[in-house]
Amino acid sequence: LGSSSSVPFTSIFSQLFMTVVVPLIIGQIVRRYIKDWLERKKPPFGTISSCVLLMIIYTTFCDTFANPNIDLDKFSLIIIVFIIFSVQMSFMFLTFLFSTRNDSTFTPADTVAIVFCSTHKSLTLGIPMLKIVFAGYEHLSLISVPLLIYHPAQILLGSLLVPTIKSWMVSRQKALKLTRQPKAPVKV
Repeated sequence: LGSSSSVPFTSIFSQLFMTVVVPLIIGQIVRRYIKDWLERKKPPFGTISSCVLLMIIYTTFCDTFANPNIDLDKFSLIIIVFIIFSVQMSFMFLTFLFSTRNDSTFTPADTVAIVFCSTHKSLTLGIPMLKIVFAGYEHLSLISVPLLIYHPAQILLGSLLVPTIKSWMVSRQKALKLTRQPKAPVKV
């Protein structure tokens, strides 16, 4: 395009390391020492993580759409939503095709996990990465819009596809069980 810029790679990688990797390592180390206590007390980590995710989504939406420089018209937003849903469906379909090939060794349960997990992108990692990589960029709000749409889209598509994928998995597992059962001996 005829333009160039310099990117402070060491600064970005050190910030990402401190924001993502260090908390993960600390959490794994601490978990090793308090595992027994956690199993006895059973804190509501599922509820806590859902609340934290909701707060991240809420603050990001607020930051994005409160920015007067966002300059995003309704037609562009609709186009972005359509593209994201198309990309999400394409990724899910391709991973389904890949994991159900004839030479594949994946079980039906593996296929379901592959379809849902391989296409999953989370705001909890994406937003901090965007804020670090594009720190100080005035259009950061505009850049975060696709991720803000992708996350709810994957939840919506996942919930819509669960009945279909579940029935496929159950029928496929039954078919596999029937083909693996030994045949009864013939009495003469």
